[in-house]
Amino acid sequence: MTILQAIILAIIEGITEFLPISSTGHMIIGSSIMGIASQNFTKLFTIAIQFGAILSVVVLYWKRFVNLKDFGFYIKLLIAFIPAVVFGLVFKKYIDILLENVIVVAIMLVLGGIIFLMIDKWFTKNENDDAAGVSNKSAFIIGLFQVISMIPGVSRAAATIIGGLSQNLTRKAAAEFSFFLAVPTMFAATAKSLLDYYQDGYTITSNEIQLLAVGNIVAFVVAMIAIKAFISFLTKNGFKVFGYYRILVGGIILVLHFMGIELGML
Repeated sequence: MTILQAIILAIIEGITEFLPISSTGHMIIGSSIMGIASQNFTKLFTIAIQFGAILSVVVLYWKRFVNLKDFGFYIKLLIAFIPAVVFGLVFKKYIDILLENVIVVAIMLVLGGIIFLMIDKWFTKNENDDAAGVSNKSAFIIGLFQVISMIPGVSRAAATIIGGLSQNLTRKAAAEFSFFLAVPTMFAATAKSLLDYYQDGYTITSNEIQLLAVGNIVAFVVAMIAIKAFISFLTKNGFKVFGYYRILVGGIILVLHFMGIELGML
């Protein structure tokens, strides 16, 4: 992986991590086009740079995260986080296999896009505008939705936002709870990936450390911008544009595949 490739993937991560369009799917697509998707370090890199993205959430919502008086907030995040831990540990090998499958990403992008074309009509009467005010039961249900996002192309943000909407959260509140839940989820995923990388006998070189550092910095800056823009856009416009985008991208990948053109050939 070159420094330019690292920057490109980090920009993709920063833009897409908190949008309901699948950051993992887009990084698989991007790394496939660049011909580095199957490299072990690329797989580590695409997960490890999520750390930079989650720092942007902590910075933007630092008052919420340092409010030690509201211990219940941390309990709710823990409850929502648990399902992903359990399923992630049990099905990790299968998830890793799917991470190399661009067709799975394409199909999930299209299916998710179809859902987003209809979702604004499904949740028109949601009233709870307090992202941190969900019940423990609702937090757990949102956590179950997050499990679905382990399939590449589904989108963690999409799954958890839909989960939040199903629990009477407004668009803004559902998106914010999705951001909050991303912090423990993505931190754990990064730590687990680094541990697995070492346990599999790989070591990170000084050059790879530099790539990870650059990737996290770029992802942090881009994610800061993306979060602010997303909240404003979502509140005013809803989900349809993301639905059309997902269907377009997924459809193009499927068409190219059936034409015998793989992304790595582009």
